[in-house]
Amino acid sequence: MNPTDSDTGDGAARDDAVTDTQGADRDTVRLVIPDSIDLVAFFGPGESNLRALEKTFADLDIHVRANQVQVTGNPKRVEAFVSVIGELKKLHAAGHRINEETIERVTTFSSEGAAASAVLGTNILSTRGKSIRPKTMGQHDYVRAIRNHTITFGIGPAGTGKTYLAMAMAVNALQHKEVSRIILTRPAVEAGESLGYLPGTLNDKIDPYVRPLYDALHDMVDPESIPLLIETGTIEVAPLAYMRGRTLNDAFIILDEAQNTTAEQMKMFLTRLGFGSRMVVTGDISQIDLPGKTRSGLKVVRDILDGIEDLQFCELGSKDVVRHSLVTKIVEAYDLWGNAE
Repeated sequence: MNPTDSDTGDGAARDDAVTDTQGADRDTVRLVIPDSIDLVAFFGPGESNLRALEKTFADLDIHVRANQVQVTGNPKRVEAFVSVIGELKKLHAAGHRINEETIERVTTFSSEGAAASAVLGTNILSTRGKSIRPKTMGQHDYVRAIRNHTITFGIGPAGTGKTYLAMAMAVNALQHKEVSRIILTRPAVEAGESLGYLPGTLNDKIDPYVRPLYDALHDMVDPESIPLLIETGTIEVAPLAYMRGRTLNDAFIILDEAQNTTAEQMKMFLTRLGFGSRMVVTGDISQIDLPGKTRSGLKVVRDILDGIEDLQFCELGSKDVVRHSLVTKIVEAYDLWGNAE
């Protein structure tokens, strides 16, 4: 067997790779990890990342010696492994931390023919020593839609990052002076109660509804500066009812939990759009809390507005869930149950 430089059309994935062809159904590839890569960071503490690769590619024989990786098995699976290593090298070079979650996502991207480094390497916002990035192809497309459209709808189940990524894009736009303020709003719908019947001051009444927005905001903005930003009107958090009659110029506006709007409320919100503004509408049509047979504005808006220029609908699914892996399984189980009803 004569080692030959492999040529797959993806030079970045196959840099420093040598292939031995052992037959129609078996290849051996030897990869060299460059000296510029920290092997401990790349293979993980106690080689945890290497074990994750061995688990993912259990059908391959993988051996590591110093900075060389040798893999043997079915040519297509070997090719997939080499592609994953290539993407991990790019992410490491870009400063991305390699861990078991990264390996799982890179492997998923590679199986879908997507470049993980292009998705996971997209930095939306850097704050307090961490970077906020899309972690799935669906999230990447969602972020791109927000960048390229005046109004974007993000529709999907819990844990898909709909609100969190929209918030990151809003803070990014504010930091780059693309807008002068951020407006965050939600419909106040829960168990048929209205704000007027709740105890306490106006802020006490509002707080339970907008608390999830504050939680995301605290991840992205210095908590000590938030009161001042709210006091000066740079950031406004309020129930949807307080949007009526306003024209919102030069603002990044997020409507969260939009499945709990009526069709009339959705129209009211969308027509608040002013000059120099962007809107993101997020919601989960499987979790509607509206009373009785009230129609959800989020369920009907696509039929009404589909095809209008500069407006984009993004569907996120269970594969875009980035919470605990059990959340993905729960979402998928409920989807199956719902389809069987």
